[in-house]
Amino acid sequence: MIEPKWKQDLEYVALIEDLLNREEVQKLNEYTQHHFTTRLEHSISVSYLSYRIAKRYGWDAKATARAGLLHDLFYYDWRTTKFDEGTHAYVHPRMACENAKKLTELSDLECDIIIKHMWLATVALPKYKESYVVTFVDKYCAIKEVAVPLTGKARNRVKSAWARLKPVTIQ
Repeated sequence: MIEPKWKQDLEYVALIEDLLNREEVQKLNEYTQHHFTTRLEHSISVSYLSYRIAKRYGWDAKATARAGLLHDLFYYDWRTTKFDEGTHAYVHPRMACENAKKLTELSDLECDIIIKHMWLATVALPKYKESYVVTFVDKYCAIKEVAVPLTGKARNRVKSAWARLKPVTIQ
């Protein structure tokens, strides 16, 4: 099996390894995020792509990688759990930030990335360019995590339907 690209990027791994080894982060593997991925897989995808963008432009790649990994650090099924304080889009970033603070010290930048990553579904504008990166990468990854497996399933259904068709003989 081919190792994921992020695991081959030793500089990236060095930035997140302490967090990734934490039981609290590994527990995200128990939760489905976007139908076909776990919350941990999603968080790593957001973290790594955001890190690569921040690094390319000379921005704070470390904070981007770490906050990207922790942006969805919550432990409930967001499809069924409801809160009196507000919507999932409002509540979970704040919950994730509080959970992240229990694991590591967070900079103002990292807090902004985590709390504001749901901008567009919430009204609080991100303060930093790295926050915008994680916000848009999060949306991109969510769409990709749902769309790619669905297009594969649709393709297989079409192939199956074609295979069931009887050849027509023209006389």
